[in-house]
Amino acid sequence: MKTWIKFLIAAALVFLTAGVFVYIFVYNKPHKDYEKASPDFELTAEELYQAFIADRSEAESLYNGKVLQITGQVDEVEKIDDLVIVMFAFSEGFFGKEGIRSTMLENHHEEALNLQPGDDVLIKGFCAGFSDSDVILEHCSFP
Repeated sequence: MKTWIKFLIAAALVFLTAGVFVYIFVYNKPHKDYEKASPDFELTAEELYQAFIADRSEAESLYNGKVLQITGQVDEVEKIDDLVIVMFAFSEGFFGKEGIRSTMLENHHEEALNLQPGDDVLIKGFCAGFSDSDVILEHCSFP
């Protein structure tokens, strides 16, 4: 057999093996269960919002990618298609209320929809960042 054919067969085996490893260890990796995760930080909704307003880069380095547990008064609850968002508002911006938007996990939709403005609530979720107007919490639940 010619040398270049042996090289092509060896290269194909290496790429096939690498593909199998990527599928098993990266693509097929289980997702984190945010509902059962313990919070990295516990603070009030206003403290979290003010941290991003005061020094965005410091707050991003501290809170982004972390599970946070926040307490505060609900301003409104929005239902948009299949999403339920609990809003904590702290200021009025060009496009409306600004604060913290918490996207709830599906099994907490009913409880979130029963909340009224002014209700005190405890929410746990994954901090996905700051959108120049709102702190975004995803995969939220009521602990």
